[in-house]
This record gives sequence, C-alpha cells and structure tokens, in this order.
Amino acid sequence: MFTGIVEEVGEIVDVRTSGDVVVLTVRGPRVSTDAAHGDSIAVNGCCLTVVDEEGASEDLFRLELVPETLKRTSLGAAVAGSKVNLERALPAGGRLGGHIVQGHVDGVGTLLGRTPGERSDEVRFSLPAELSRYVVEKGSICVDGVSLTVAGVGADSFTVALIPTTLADTTLGGRGPGDPVNLEVDIVAKYVERLTAGYTGGAAEEARS
Repeated sequence: MFTGIVEEVGEIVDVRTSGDVVVLTVRGPRVSTDAAHGDSIAVNGCCLTVVDEEGASEDLFRLELVPETLKRTSLGAAVAGSKVNLERALPAGGRLGGHIVQGHVDGVGTLLGRTPGERSDEVRFSLPAELSRYVVEKGSICVDGVSLTVAGVGADSFTVALIPTTLADTTLGGRGPGDPVNLEVDIVAKYVERLTAGYTGGAAEEARS
C-alpha cells in the first residue's frame, strides 16, 4: 500500500504500444534507486509494477498499462513529457504520513477551478456520482497520488486546500481547469458500507441489482 505522500515528481519519457498493453518509461531518480523487477510504484495514484528484468537503470524504469488501467485512470492519455507524482510502496514498519492508499483508482475527476491565496490555493474538483457518498468534509481523499483533506463537499464536487509544500512538490501546483485527475476514496468508508449493508438494506438492494 501507499500513503499519498509523494516522493518526487517524475517524467514520462516514452510511451509505446505492445498489443493491448501500453508501456511507459518513466524517469524518477529517487524512486528508481532501489526499484527492482516486480516492485510497486504509484504513478499519479495508480499502483503499477516495474517490469525491468534488470531493475531500474539510469534513473529510468518501465511500467505496463493493461486495458483495465487505461479504462479506469487518466494514464491512458499519458504522453512523453508528462509530469507524474511518484511514490514507492510503504515498507513494513514505515511511517504512515498521509492515509491508507491502495493505488486502486476509483474514478477520474476534473479540476474545475482554483482560488489562489497568498501562499496556498483552494482547488475544486468534480466528483463522480458513484463516489460522492464516500467523501466527507475533513475526511481523506487521494488526488493523483496526493493524500489530501477534504475542505468542502457538494453533490458533484469537492474542494481541498493545498499548502505551499504540496504546490511545490507535486504536479497539483501546475494543474489547471479541465485537467483530469485520478481519485481514490477512503477504503475504510467502502468497507464500512459493505459491512453494514445487511443492517441498512444495502445488501438487498445489491442483490436485486
């Protein structure tokens, strides 16, 4: 799993298609220092597997995007030169600095607008209808791999406040209106809903669907 604390902003340097799979080559000097074949790295919040048989080299590593990933995330639109947030998987006993992030993208939102402050920004994103029930004010949400606290939530959007460090050290500082972002809601909320479905009528509704 991950924590949503971005280690560095990397760059996609090559995008190639191999059958129904898209192969990305990513430059990330920090996360590639100990990256080995089979390791997990979150790219804009999407858990992907390093596929270099010899491990990372020259600050570069390769990843494969299968059709499911291309369909459910914004990475299908990746091009050479794109900047991406990178985080290695959390080691056992590591510090949980953000919140529990699986790297399993739940949906894609869109940056709707930002209100710059003196040093911080308030940013509003669209929220897919099927995810709105999992997002609460002061709760956690992962946006393009960044662990954030929800400042406000509506029926189809939510806002976050970005501190100077987030603006400087992640891609969110340079995102503009219309840009797509990967969203992962709090896994705890989904488990609570599942476990209480039998008491709230959710199980019966699910059985009929």
